Amino acid sequence: MILRECYFGIRRFQDFQEILNIPRGTLSARLNTLVAENILKKSSSDPAKKRLEYKLTEQGIDLYKVMIALMSFGDKWIEASPKHPLKLRHKICNHESHPFVGCPHCRQEITASEVTYRNGPGFGYEPAYPGPKLRKSADPLLLEKRRPSSVARALRTIGDQWGFMVLREAFFKVRRFDQIQNKLGISPNTLTNRLNHFLEEGMFQKVQYQNNPDRFEYRLTTKGRAIFSSFMSMLAWGDKWLAKDGPPIILTHTKCGHDFTPLVMCDFCKNEIHAKDMGYDTVYIDPKASVKSES
Repeated sequence: MILRECYFGIRRFQDFQEILNIPRGTLSARLNTLVAENILKKSSSDPAKKRLEYKLTEQGIDLYKVMIALMSFGDKWIEASPKHPLKLRHKICNHESHPFVGCPHCRQEITASEVTYRNGPGFGYEPAYPGPKLRKSADPLLLEKRRPSSVARALRTIGDQWGFMVLREAFFKVRRFDQIQNKLGISPNTLTNRLNHFLEEGMFQKVQYQNNPDRFEYRLTTKGRAIFSSFMSMLAWGDKWLAKDGPPIILTHTKCGHDFTPLVMCDFCKNEIHAKDMGYDTVYIDPKASVKSES
């Protein structure tokens, strides 16, 4: 949500706090993490008064495309009011834009059923996550009181880091409870919680594959498969900025037969979108308008 505000032009600590209404200590910790990860950088807006601004780095600006992919999923698949909080404009073609994640060769939207993969130069396995237990994240919809957001709605559907990893395994066709548990090293209670969440959200369907005892698989629904494109935009960003040894997997678009790196494209002109080329209109009162600017 802090990143979302950055893309709306918010830069100062007090403005983040006013819009998001989160404790100062929590906000400070999140901003420091984003700076440490080279997503944001600190700069001085007024050296005499020692006032700092948090500006997006090149790496942070590029993450905009992932946000747009999540927004597109939320706009299409999640029922809420207002249905489309933002209307995007692509300045290059001067049209309202509904971006999609596509193949740069055929300029067509990608779907999970039309993408295969093979090991890349950065391929390798890591042991199951050994870190601290992950608590379920606070409901990001609470923040919609100030700014309705399809990104927040998409994040609520994913749930948290465990939810993300459970969904990831589903795209690798890992569907059974014990298989998911073994792959992730996740506790049975936590896994049950996340699977039930995805069933309630309509992302999974429960399919029986055995009697006596009854056993089930958790398969992606049409809605669940639709978040594939958002995951592919994350993968492309991670490969570009974080994969020091090269991409772990190489994708092939079976529809056109080319290996490809997913792009977030404008649906009208079919060109890749960039943050600097996008404008927007809101269908709600923008809280940024209440934040006083000293510039």
